[in-house]
Amino acid sequence: MKTFRDAIDKALAWFLIALMGFAVLNVLWQVFTRWALQDPSSYTEELARYLLIWIGLLGSAYAVGKKLHLAIDLVPMKLQGRSRRTLEITIEALIFVFALAVLVGGGTRLVVLMLRFGQTSAALGVPLGVVYLVIPLSGLLIMMYAGVEIVEQLAGKDTESPDAQPEQDPPPATV
Repeated sequence: MKTFRDAIDKALAWFLIALMGFAVLNVLWQVFTRWALQDPSSYTEELARYLLIWIGLLGSAYAVGKKLHLAIDLVPMKLQGRSRRTLEITIEALIFVFALAVLVGGGTRLVVLMLRFGQTSAALGVPLGVVYLVIPLSGLLIMMYAGVEIVEQLAGKDTESPDAQPEQDPPPATV
């Protein structure tokens, strides 16, 4: 399971790097054509917007997989053993359900509607269903990461190293 997750992590990381590099080149071209050539490119603004959507949603899936997303960890840090594991499984299950219902379910409906009505982007002429395809895709990735985490928690595998000690408050300063 770990090698599968690592392969997805690596592929997603490289894809995000490529998208980000492409976005930077696109914006540089936009600035160059606007200021140096005095003839702004017609497609770069729209392409930058769509690249930002893809980077943001796939980046959030990557963050979920690496456990880098925002979290309030005050309660889990106070718990230990079975109660902590139960809370972490519950949190991952809620993430899974959210990704399934909102991102995969709602995103798929949006993609189907956009493709059915044949809507295309103004400058690029790309079907908007293709642009919005990243919503269910990122939802599937988030579901995969949450599912792997649930399986690992149920198998009793801690996400932290066994040597990790809970944080302690620093000793009070003396004057």
